[in-house]
Amino acid sequence: MSTTPQPPIQQVPESETPSAALTTGTLVGATLAGLVGQLALAVPGVLNGLFQADLGPSSSQLTWISAAFLVPVTLLELTFGVLGDLFGRKRLLMIGAAVTALGEFVSVLTPGTGTSTGGRVAVLWVGQALAGIGAAMLFPTALAMVAAGTFTARERARGLAIWGVAVPLGGTVAVLLGGAVSKLKFNGSETASWRWTLLIVLGVALVSFVFTALYTTDSSAPEGRSLDAPGQVTIAVALFALLFAVVQSPSDGWGDPLILSALVVSVVFFVLFVVAETRSTAPLLQLRLFHDRNFAIVSIITVVAMFAQLGTGYAVSIRMAVIQGHSPLDVAIGMLPLTAGAVVMLPFNAWMLRRYPAKWLLVLGTFLLAVGAFWAATISATHTSTASVALPMLASGFGFGISVTAATAVAVNSVPPHLAGMASGTTSMLRDFGFTLGPTVLAAIALSRAESAIREKVAASPALQSALAAFNASADKVPPGRQAAVEGAIEGVNSGPLGAVSVPATVPGPNGSPVPFNPLKGVAFDSLDHSYSLAFVICGVCALASTLLGAAFLPRTTPDPR
Repeated sequence: MSTTPQPPIQQVPESETPSAALTTGTLVGATLAGLVGQLALAVPGVLNGLFQADLGPSSSQLTWISAAFLVPVTLLELTFGVLGDLFGRKRLLMIGAAVTALGEFVSVLTPGTGTSTGGRVAVLWVGQALAGIGAAMLFPTALAMVAAGTFTARERARGLAIWGVAVPLGGTVAVLLGGAVSKLKFNGSETASWRWTLLIVLGVALVSFVFTALYTTDSSAPEGRSLDAPGQVTIAVALFALLFAVVQSPSDGWGDPLILSALVVSVVFFVLFVVAETRSTAPLLQLRLFHDRNFAIVSIITVVAMFAQLGTGYAVSIRMAVIQGHSPLDVAIGMLPLTAGAVVMLPFNAWMLRRYPAKWLLVLGTFLLAVGAFWAATISATHTSTASVALPMLASGFGFGISVTAATAVAVNSVPPHLAGMASGTTSMLRDFGFTLGPTVLAAIALSRAESAIREKVAASPALQSALAAFNASADKVPPGRQAAVEGAIEGVNSGPLGAVSVPATVPGPNGSPVPFNPLKGVAFDSLDHSYSLAFVICGVCALASTLLGAAFLPRTTPDPR
């Protein structure tokens, strides 16, 4: 690595920009690729209830299903942004669509009930990790293709607004798919119907592959770019160690030596990454981008606001699918306002970006995210109607639709055209880092809090202790044909709060009348209700912090009239 000083970042005149103008085929192809990535990202959260019913995972295993996708997305986006700049973005979009399709296919091959829960979940993890690698190619590459082909504020506002359709639309389609296939059987099982959803994602990925091959125009920006192995390795290790600690902490505890070691490794490798990028002549990420106040502030807002947005969606999904026990179709109906609200805003985004400073659109969007999250926190899980969270989620959806486009516009417009690939890769990584942290951090907090509350209530109640002991010994007292089912229920109740709330409190007795079964059902419900209300509050605080940060520190800019 060289320590040669790097010249200041200079704007590249439009006449010197090597990129061709953005064609309709390229814009549609980039948007379709973004849709594939977002669809694959959103689907696991929508299917939480079916995963719990079909696979019977522990709380940690369930969290890792979504994390298995999100972690490689976060780790690899910067790297694939470089590869697209160096070797061509069209090729990388095609590979990304193919790898995403492969990952969904592997996920569909998850074994049936004859295999252990650990083995089944492991296959699903592998498939989702592959799909995440594919999405890590799609997100920064698609955005870079749009940024590289637009040269005025008007063109870029239009391009980014259209590309921005992919993110909320992917979430909306995922919700609808999760509900639509919930009544279909897969190999005779209704709980296995989640596989149909993944097959549909696979099909959309193949459509994206073909469209990209036929209709998109290639672009690249190899100037000043290299693979920068030290930067890639150090940032990957740093992020993985951090995410591992966050995801695993609910089951192992923050004081576990492995968790503490992971946090130390994360800090050390983040420092090494900064050193590597400072010394490199062709860094993976030019840290000087953050010298631009717009870029630095919007980067922070992107992480924190996307944490709040997907964290809110995750909390709604867990609340409806697992805590309240709604069917996937009911969950789809309940979550639809969150994604549909974002889609409704899309036609207005380009118009607003041309007429109003992106700063105030970002402030408005994050404020609406905060309103939705705080509002949801006031609604108890005892309100089981699917419409109970409709208005809060609609507010969050409006906020997401505005803020994701405004944040992208501020970030990409803050850098010269030849750094569009790096800026888009960084923006995508920060957005998806926030997406990854949302479910994982909130799961760590909510599940740890619920677990503690359950333990305290059991310890304070001799009657509950006696009932739980009798339940744990009940497998020996049922006919042989029911032992496996009862043993599975016992394992589920003892796996953590989500397992405890998923097993019914009563079962039909010999004469058809209900008899007591799971003594922790009510305790787990109340504990999870309170802990996920706290999760909504945390999301609201993060979104409000983003609002105040943007209002106070982003400079006011005037829309380009062109």
